[in-house]
Amino acid sequence: MSSTTRYDVTAWPVGNAAEDIGEVINSIIADVKRRQAASAVRDGGKPGAVIYIPPGDYRLRTQVLIDVSFLRIEGSGHGFTSSSIRFNVPEEEWPDLHELWPGGSRIIVDIAAGSGEEQSAGAAFLVKRTGSPRISSVEFSNFCIDGLHFVADGSDLHPENTYVNGKTGVYVASANDSFRFNGMGFVYLEHALTIYNADALSIHDNFIAESGNCIELRGWGQASKVTDNLIGAGPKGYSIYAENHGGLLVTANNVFPRGRSSVHLKSVTRSSVTNNRLHSFYPGMVILEANASENLIASNHLLRDREPWAPFLHVDNGRDDVFGLLLIEGSNNSVIGNHFSEVVDSLKLRPEGATPVIVRLVEGGGNYLASNHVVALDVRATSGESAFDAQVDALLATAESQTLDVFTVLVEPTSTSNTILDSGTAAQIALDAAANAFRPTPTIG
Repeated sequence: MSSTTRYDVTAWPVGNAAEDIGEVINSIIADVKRRQAASAVRDGGKPGAVIYIPPGDYRLRTQVLIDVSFLRIEGSGHGFTSSSIRFNVPEEEWPDLHELWPGGSRIIVDIAAGSGEEQSAGAAFLVKRTGSPRISSVEFSNFCIDGLHFVADGSDLHPENTYVNGKTGVYVASANDSFRFNGMGFVYLEHALTIYNADALSIHDNFIAESGNCIELRGWGQASKVTDNLIGAGPKGYSIYAENHGGLLVTANNVFPRGRSSVHLKSVTRSSVTNNRLHSFYPGMVILEANASENLIASNHLLRDREPWAPFLHVDNGRDDVFGLLLIEGSNNSVIGNHFSEVVDSLKLRPEGATPVIVRLVEGGGNYLASNHVVALDVRATSGESAFDAQVDALLATAESQTLDVFTVLVEPTSTSNTILDSGTAAQIALDAAANAFRPTPTIG
């Protein structure tokens, strides 16, 4: 038995980590609790432990239950690689690929929530503890959680492209404090991270992509941050979602284009979405709903263009082009210094002949929009069989395009007392000038 607070899953005498790492980690946590039973010894008593996962493939057939504070689970490589690209390569080409699966310190999730079961039943890691104080300082670092396969969902999509499988990477069910997710890889999970009631949470420098939903901050929370991540959800799910949060910082993330939204804030107040690069194939990139108020949306680059990869050409998120790239239902938000690029084919707008909307104020008032720059281009859409080549070609293409007519700002009658400065010409902004303050961007000549 280990006599230290550092454990190696491959050296632990209970279970076989390669066959069921869940059984092994649960046994280690039980040992930590046995060794650290006293709550007060020499001004301490429960320092917690580190559980180390060496590089390798580890099946998880038993859900891990974490109910101790100060636990760090770490590996030696996030192991992320695109399973989606591989699954959309003809199978006869697989023998020529350098590798087929994610790697590093990789946990393969072999459990899933069945029909009618709670989402938590399909979580590889369930964090749950009652009583006081809140569970604190649980860390996940530098390993991969892989859902392996998606499954058919009744649509005409290839089963590996549905983003559905009932699997969750980490589900935090209890109120928590100072959790950290650093350097992780999450791939092919219906839900990567679902976290309830977080205080001072840090989600930093992770690869969270090719999952139905990437980051879901639910319940309530405060003073947390989502920073420097590479993120990409599926067309039915969230890339970054938060509800009932205050003081949330969403900064320096690179959000990939296939998620239903890039950043979705519901009843979130006094928070910041700054310096992110957001890319989407659909309208509704950033949504502030349910009286989301006093938030700062600043210095972000938002690109909306068309899906160029053949397997997903007919997939969308169900929103039309008048929905808005940024939609606001709330008051006293600041939208300052953002760059919007709308690069679409006017022949494929929905509804036909519509004028796309960039920023749409739906409800609330007192919002402040200033110095936002909009580039709107009409391009003929192209596609390709290679995900990498098709998307890079689309990103780099700026020639052979014409100006696209858009509403840079559209203010609904239900939103009043807003201030819009230098965020579009007089012809590009639709509002009631008697109910809102307005200064257009000057035009040449």
